[in-house]
Amino acid sequence: MTRPHPEQPPPEQPRPEQPPPGCPAHAGTAPAAVSLDGPGFQVDPQALYRAMRRDHGPVVPVELPGGVPAWLVIGYRELHRVTSDGELFPRDVGLWNQWPHIPDDWPLLPMVGRPLPSVYFTAGEEHRRHVRMVVPALEGADPFEIRGHCEQLADRLVDAVCGRGTADLVADFCEPLPVLVLARLVGFPDAEGEDIAKVLKDLADGGPGAQSAHQRFGEHMARLVAARRAAPGNDVTSRMLAFPEPFTDEEYALDLMAVTAAGHLTTADWLGNSLRLMLTEDAFADSMAGGRRSVSDATTEVLWEDAPTQILAGRWAARDTRLGGQRIRAGDMLLLGLGAGNTDPLIRRGSHGAHGGAGAHLAFSHGEYRCPFPAQEIAEIIVRTGIEVLLDRLPDLELAVPAAELVRRPSAFLRGTTSLPVRFTPVRTTGDPS
Repeated sequence: MTRPHPEQPPPEQPRPEQPPPGCPAHAGTAPAAVSLDGPGFQVDPQALYRAMRRDHGPVVPVELPGGVPAWLVIGYRELHRVTSDGELFPRDVGLWNQWPHIPDDWPLLPMVGRPLPSVYFTAGEEHRRHVRMVVPALEGADPFEIRGHCEQLADRLVDAVCGRGTADLVADFCEPLPVLVLARLVGFPDAEGEDIAKVLKDLADGGPGAQSAHQRFGEHMARLVAARRAAPGNDVTSRMLAFPEPFTDEEYALDLMAVTAAGHLTTADWLGNSLRLMLTEDAFADSMAGGRRSVSDATTEVLWEDAPTQILAGRWAARDTRLGGQRIRAGDMLLLGLGAGNTDPLIRRGSHGAHGGAGAHLAFSHGEYRCPFPAQEIAEIIVRTGIEVLLDRLPDLELAVPAAELVRRPSAFLRGTTSLPVRFTPVRTTGDPS
């Protein structure tokens, strides 16, 4: 299996210089900083990215809720440089020069994070210490067992709707399937999957409920660590607890939160965006029906064109530097525009869908802090198995509304569909002998 990861970037080409900003993070820059709020990210984010490239180049001054400044890196080459240089651009939120201006209830705080002892919010050797525990625990999950869980749970979800002839694939299938599979893998009973899915959706949307969702999420994980310490099993949590290096219960819980949160909604959106592609683009659907393209082609296409993670927070400059013609100050936050980087004209070759290598996309980020390869493979199994089960059980699946009526999630950071109504010929459940 080819593991998706960025190949070497294309040879460096000159980028136009931009006027240097005056103070930490770009006050006084012209043209004005781009707000990351607004409907444009739902309707046509690529049009916004083209405008950003035209006005600012590959590194864009942006404004987050509350007037918080940051830089959005949208050039493929610049993204490769930032994610490859962990010393100059570490994922160390403690360096942020905006902390004095960040209120405790800032809605993006759970996404950006505070300095915490987890695999996601540590840097350098401390980050590598967590990786040494987390990655083998994920690798210990048997791919055949994961596929078996996925087939069983996908069948269960299809059984719940197959007699109706209609369904919302997002609510009924795409969102619950990844979290139910991940819940089993980390050691949760199936009954807790639904509440964890709700918690993670509230957390990812960054709305007013994000803070309370983060607290509830932590409580779930603390209970799981205690339960698996008392009764170990064949799951990710038990393997983490068995790791020989010492970690605190807080560290275990935070690492489990990172693994589950990073894997749930992104996998759900990967699944939903792939199904959307297959249901809305006639040319793609016809090529699949004719055997010229496969489920694998659809899921790879989505990672290039419609990746679940459009913007990832973040990296922080360790010292003053220049990037893409912009002057970056020590402590400035850089947001990784992964979705924009995948469509950078510098790397696009040929027509739509003709990419310079299926694994060269940035959908899983890149470098030391990329999504670990075992986690990528787990997500891939869930997405492809889920689609295969769905199409096998409901072979005449079709969209129940015009494609233009489908609505995207209101987030610049995550790219997903809020609802995917479909219709199909009602069929029996897997347990129905008649």
